[in-house]
Parts: sequence; structure tokens; C-alpha cells
Amino acid sequence: MSRDLSKTRNIGIMAHIDAGKTTTTERILYYTGINYKLGEVHDGTATMDWMVQEQERGITITSAATTAAWTYNGEEYKVNIIDTPGHVDFTVEVERSLRILDGAVALFCAVGGVEP
Repeated sequence: MSRDLSKTRNIGIMAHIDAGKTTTTERILYYTGINYKLGEVHDGTATMDWMVQEQERGITITSAATTAAWTYNGEEYKVNIIDTPGHVDFTVEVERSLRILDGAVALFCAVGGVEP
């Protein structure tokens, strides 16, 4: 069974730790109508940080994917968003995600700037 993938994109959200990857993803979920309220990393209500350890520590440990519908010029697109970890200990999760991405959004902290 084949499926037309011309209107489907896999987009990764990548950055160093605490740059706002999960927060950005939570905003996308809210503004596309998937979530009715904003999830927050600092209070453990982020949809993308589903593991108890992630909620307790306030960091992303495993890459998580969700799908959002995005309308552009009157056409509906399916955007698969992959929220990746930023902590160096979980770099392998980011590397695994790279295989399926069509593109990525790189986030930079406005206060800390570019970090190694």
C-alpha cells in the first residue's frame, strides 16, 4: 500500500540543553489545536516529556514524535515533529532521529548564545 508523502514532513527540533526545544514543541501543539492548554517543562506537564524521569528532572531523555496539521496557502500539510534531547548524555537519541528528518529547527538561547 503506497501513500502520497508530498504533503508530509519530518521536522526535528534540536539545540543544546535548556534552549527551549520542548517548550517550542509544546507551543506548536497548542497553536495547532492538538493540546487545549500549554504544557510546561518546569512543572512536569509537557506532553513530549512523557517519561516520569523526564518530568522529574525537567529534561528530555528520549526523542519523542507527534503530528500536527499545518495549513499553508489553503492546503493541509502533515508535520511530524521530533523533539530531541539536548543533554550530551543522550546524543545518540538525536543521531537516531537524523535518519528520518526532512529538515530541522535549530534553537539558540538568547541569553547563553551558541554553546558547544
